[in-house]
Amino acid sequence: MLKRLYLFFMLFVFAVTAKAQVGKYRSDLSIGVNGGYVLSNVGFNPRVNQTFHGGITGGFSFRYVCEKYFSTICAVQAEVNYAQIGWQEDILDAQDAPVINPATGLAEKYSRTMSYIQIPVFAHLGWGREEQGFQFFFQAGPQIGFCIGESTDANFPLDAPNTDDRVNNITAQYSMPVENKFDYGIAAGLGLEYSHHKAGHFQLEARYYYGLGNIYGDSKRDYFGKSNFGNIVVKLTYLFDIIKTKDRAN
Repeated sequence: MLKRLYLFFMLFVFAVTAKAQVGKYRSDLSIGVNGGYVLSNVGFNPRVNQTFHGGITGGFSFRYVCEKYFSTICAVQAEVNYAQIGWQEDILDAQDAPVINPATGLAEKYSRTMSYIQIPVFAHLGWGREEQGFQFFFQAGPQIGFCIGESTDANFPLDAPNTDDRVNNITAQYSMPVENKFDYGIAAGLGLEYSHHKAGHFQLEARYYYGLGNIYGDSKRDYFGKSNFGNIVVKLTYLFDIIKTKDRAN
């Protein structure tokens, strides 16, 4: 699967750079910072009832614009980010009401937060103004990540959960730390960019990430056959130019 992901990215980059043979040459390098919010869950099989887990993300951004092909601005954009992702369980009874812990009288809750270093690399395509105005963009490509820590938030004993009242009694994940710390998948996003020749570039983007790896083992002897991430990301990015094409023809 990782080989297919790499091949997909190489073909995408080749398609972008190949166009530079007939497009208008660019050699623009920009760097900057980004920050935003992540809604995440984990695709468990057997299924675990969940709502979205909320967390922050932020890091450094890099972009290299290589050409303008007719009205399409072609670039490669990459990031190195810190992200808080995970899952939050929706613990309900057969009537879809929250399960109440008899010891505390409170609705039971459980969430797992995992801290990741994530590196997405995108083929970036934009339409609109390059220097002074707005530009719509689409970007897609592979993403890798590495788990650097995890924590649990629960208000019931994890070694003795109340499964009698639950409509979903899958609880094996409570005692299972992340087994596969390396994560990989594909991300794609749509956004709007405002560029100013002195102030730089401001991007607002909505992005979805689909994990191709599992956080737990997925062999026949393992409990979960699937445990991959799904992330919805909304973020702001600021870029400023380091290298800029001289005497460009728009």
